[in-house]
Amino acid sequence: MDIFSISPQVLLGQLLLGLINGSLYAVLSLGLAIIFGLLNIVNFTHGAQYMLGAVLAWAGLNYLGMNYWLALIFAPLMVGAIGIIIERTMLRRLANVDHLYGLLLTFGLALIIEGLLVRMLGVTGQPYAGPPELKGGMNLGFMFLPYYRAWVVVASLAACLGAWLLIERTKIGAYLRASTENPNLLKAFGINVPLLVTLAYGFGAALAGFAGVLAAPLFQVSPLMGSNLIIVVFAVVVIGGMGSILGSIVTGLSMGLIEGLTKVVYPEASSTVVFVVMAIVLLVRPAGLFGKAA
Repeated sequence: MDIFSISPQVLLGQLLLGLINGSLYAVLSLGLAIIFGLLNIVNFTHGAQYMLGAVLAWAGLNYLGMNYWLALIFAPLMVGAIGIIIERTMLRRLANVDHLYGLLLTFGLALIIEGLLVRMLGVTGQPYAGPPELKGGMNLGFMFLPYYRAWVVVASLAACLGAWLLIERTKIGAYLRASTENPNLLKAFGINVPLLVTLAYGFGAALAGFAGVLAAPLFQVSPLMGSNLIIVVFAVVVIGGMGSILGSIVTGLSMGLIEGLTKVVYPEASSTVVFVVMAIVLLVRPAGLFGKAA
């Protein structure tokens, strides 16, 4: 299809929908980048943690009567706490061995979490109602935009901005960045580096849980929802540069827009365009667009 023959309304509508997906990509890839940058671990549990955020929100509503706004706080905190337990009891034991072991451990954990929840809940997706305050939408002229989808974009960008400011503009962020470059020197100044690493992993996991709660009203809540998304998010992180905070945010939003544009021009390629971009970037700049060469 010729892009010049597409009506502006259709093009703008798809780009806006792509921005919504890109917002979720940005939050998820940001959490991955934080964990990789500080622990040097490719966290395959991230998709399961995203799924846990959605499942906890759904369970809180159906079994505890917890509304969406409480779930938006409770679920990320719970996922972050689970992440802290994983780091303290498992990942820390692998700190001085080949990083491949950490990748295998997190991959195995993802399969275990997913398998347990499939056994408990089945594979059928469950609906999760969004907050009544965000029902309805606005007419933008070229499309009808539900208020909740607009909220997802705003909340995702706010989370990304907050995380970036925390890491790049605060003292604790400076300690976190220094701990990746020279942890022994930081320990000499009396900084508890293991605690920083634990909190960083918990924060990255909490971001995944936050994205899961945002996604719950948009998609069916299912134990398989994380595995269906995590491969795309890994590709986004590779494009932006492993461990790059700014790269994850910018690339996540950009890939969502590119997906939306591809759905208009060539819909059959919309599910693979991210991987095509990843292959091109790796050929031209192996460290990623915002990454630093080793």
